[in-house]
Amino acid sequence: MSISGTWNVEISTPMGKQTAILDLAADGDVLTGTAKQGGETAPIQDGTASGDSATFTLDLTKPIPVKLAFNVTASGDALSGDVKLGAFGTSKVAGTRV
Repeated sequence: MSISGTWNVEISTPMGKQTAILDLAADGDVLTGTAKQGGETAPIQDGTASGDSATFTLDLTKPIPVKLAFNVTASGDALSGDVKLGAFGTSKVAGTRV
């Protein structure tokens, strides 16, 4: 199944669990979309897709400014992978298709 779709995701961070909604759209090897969290929307940057896998970055300003780098894979209606939290290490990300 494609990585494209809307995903409810949860990220385990040093500040506790954070939830977001990812809207992902793959067109060939290009990935575009947005992330919504806490009333803020951020565009996906540097997005690439390969089958069920994708990498992309997000620049967040809240709760603190940080660049997130995602490496995720879809398996049916489940999404899993890791996210590099800028200088705060790497955490697991998991989600379900909406």
